[in-house]
Amino acid sequence: MSTLFFAPSIGGPVVIIASVAFFLVFAAVAYVVFRLLKKTVKMAFRLMIVAIILLIAVVGSISFWWLGSSGKPARAERPKSTQSK
Repeated sequence: MSTLFFAPSIGGPVVIIASVAFFLVFAAVAYVVFRLLKKTVKMAFRLMIVAIILLIAVVGSISFWWLGSSGKPARAERPKSTQSK
């Protein structure tokens, strides 16, 4: 599963940035679709299409954040040395 998503192997701020970017891209797509369908489709249908796109954006952002925050830290801690100086 981790080969399909890059988020589990990367932690911290990168995952947050990726999830926010994912949401913003889909929000921009929803806005463009809303504007393009202005003259050809009724308002209720346009809002339904935009709601579906925004739902995909929210679910995708949450999944990136959840998959990236759960799991091992990005850098494993070294064990302390048992030798004295």
